[in-house]
Amino acid sequence: MVGLAPVRMGCRVFTVDAMSSRDPELKKELDATVETRKELGDAYETELIESFLEKLEERIDATVDKRVRRQLAEQQLLTRGSRRSSEREDGSGHGPGPAFALAVLSLVLAIPLSAIGAVNLGLPGLLVAWAGIVGVNYFYSTLRH
Repeated sequence: MVGLAPVRMGCRVFTVDAMSSRDPELKKELDATVETRKELGDAYETELIESFLEKLEERIDATVDKRVRRQLAEQQLLTRGSRRSSEREDGSGHGPGPAFALAVLSLVLAIPLSAIGAVNLGLPGLLVAWAGIVGVNYFYSTLRH
């Protein structure tokens, strides 16, 4: 195919064709952006790329939000099931408590913090973000006990 250059991401190589099988709507957006760029020329290239990247970012955010909601729903189901079994065993009806809330909040915030750190500084930024998350949880657990 002419005009399809591989894009290296990590250890795997993706082409624009691989993207079309995953998200045909995004492929259409990219094709429209490329066609518009051909029609308008170099003068609007930056604006066209920024517009496409904004749409891509919105798509990624929506996907991440959906995954987080699904994980939280699964956690709630697991928590309800374990809470009911523990209520039967010891008769207490207490919730998971602040430690569980901090753990869930840490997982939810880890996604955007990781993305921000990795985009801006690469691996060092990612490591700093996770060191902060681990540090907050560690100090909370040591102060609690």
